[in-house]
Amino acid sequence: MDSKQHFIEPAQLRIGIYVHLDLGWMDHPFTFNNFKIRNEKQLEEVRSLGLKKLRYDPLRSDCEPLPAIKASPSPRTPPAAEPLPAQPSVTQRFHTERLKQLHHAIHECEQKFVAAAHTVRQVTRNFRTQAAQAVQESETLVNAMVESVLTESDVVLHAMNGHSIAEETYVHSLNVSVLALVLAKSLNMTAEEARHLGMAAIFHDIGKEEIPDRILMKTEPLTKVEQSFYQQHAEIGAKLALEAGLPERIATIILQHHEHVDGSGYPHHLKQAQIDPLARLTSIVNTYDNLCNPLNSTQSMTPYEALSHLFATQRNKFDSAMLKLLIKCLGVYPPGSIVYLSTGVHGIVMSVNPSKPLRPFVMLHVPEVPREEPMVLDLSEEPGITITKCLRANQLPNNVAEYLSPRKRISYYFDKDKPADAG
Repeated sequence: MDSKQHFIEPAQLRIGIYVHLDLGWMDHPFTFNNFKIRNEKQLEEVRSLGLKKLRYDPLRSDCEPLPAIKASPSPRTPPAAEPLPAQPSVTQRFHTERLKQLHHAIHECEQKFVAAAHTVRQVTRNFRTQAAQAVQESETLVNAMVESVLTESDVVLHAMNGHSIAEETYVHSLNVSVLALVLAKSLNMTAEEARHLGMAAIFHDIGKEEIPDRILMKTEPLTKVEQSFYQQHAEIGAKLALEAGLPERIATIILQHHEHVDGSGYPHHLKQAQIDPLARLTSIVNTYDNLCNPLNSTQSMTPYEALSHLFATQRNKFDSAMLKLLIKCLGVYPPGSIVYLSTGVHGIVMSVNPSKPLRPFVMLHVPEVPREEPMVLDLSEEPGITITKCLRANQLPNNVAEYLSPRKRISYYFDKDKPADAG
């Protein structure tokens, strides 16, 4: 392998040359420090950086550089003028401002997630002793979520990575609520139906409050007796919901959230038409989140694996139209997926826009960029860059895994459509 470094002058550049920019990431307007020049605009932008020499890779270039221009000897060369400090180009200013916007949007969404998670924890803990207050607080949360989801022209689903709060079991209920409401938007659901769906999702596992921890926390397979006891949580939850004054529709969704369209679910082995449509939806997102976030985290699947598993091995259990809708809303590469890009860079899918499921936002492994404010790439703005494959966390090189810090548990929240382009 040729380890020699090759240099050329800016005048020798041409389309097809693969260059390495020996600059800080913020000192140029490009997505990466090394890339192949693909058009005249990129060619002129590289030349305008003011570099006297450029490192390039002959093996990854499509052509040879232009011949070097020999300067005519001058007997008396006047002293060079002091170079003016380089001014950031319009493209570079856009690049920097766009990244700030993306960081701000994700940070804002994380704050909303943490606040919502605290509310879910409180209403779950207080449901038995302060039912009226718990219902009121959960209604306030769900109403805000429904209004945000249904009134925005589009919503972006974010993966919440990095909060210890995401390790708590009650966040599962918030995940199910968020995912269910994102699907509700795609189904053009009425606000009332969406509120029923959100409330049922928040309280779908409330019946587990009556199940002993020795069963709930058991990581080995349950015995038949234990399984039978565990499955009672659906009926217990529906009963508690009615006692708390929740509408019958919400109690029905809680009762049926483990039913399957092929009759293999519980507690009553109902089939397709017998199951409330909102319960069929809740069943899908509940199963998906349990695959991503099982009790035993060593058995967790990446979001990409979980979707693939649902479709490949369990699709007969679920409403086919709603399962396809889940895949459409989460994208082929759901938030939290670990990906490898066509540029040879690893990343984690941070957010997905349902209108562009193949072009998510990806947090990149770029060592020269501080981990505290990592580079987030909007693939919808980079048509030349694609995701080539999805990976498991244990397939990442150690330095990449340390930088990206993929978590074993994934949580979700949503935000309005991506910020307007800076100009």
